[in-house]
Amino acid sequence: MDVTPEIVILAIMALLGLISVVATYFAIVERDLVKAVLFSAIQSTTYAFIYYLLMAPDIVLVYIPVAVGLYPAVILFLIKKTERFEAET
Repeated sequence: MDVTPEIVILAIMALLGLISVVATYFAIVERDLVKAVLFSAIQSTTYAFIYYLLMAPDIVLVYIPVAVGLYPAVILFLIKKTERFEAET
């Protein structure tokens, strides 16, 4: 069996997709909003790597500062103005 670079890239993309699904799940169920933002940033980072592997550097150059930097910073600022933990229902 010959392992080609395309198969390796597809395997890495599958692993990144699985990591992003797990991070999204943890972001949804987490009661600590700061941890939820961290999981959301991890999910965004995996998407950025997938875009990079798909050879879309222009999307990566915009996606990283916005989805990994700006968005979590704004959400953390808003959490600072409210309560950190989500109320139990």
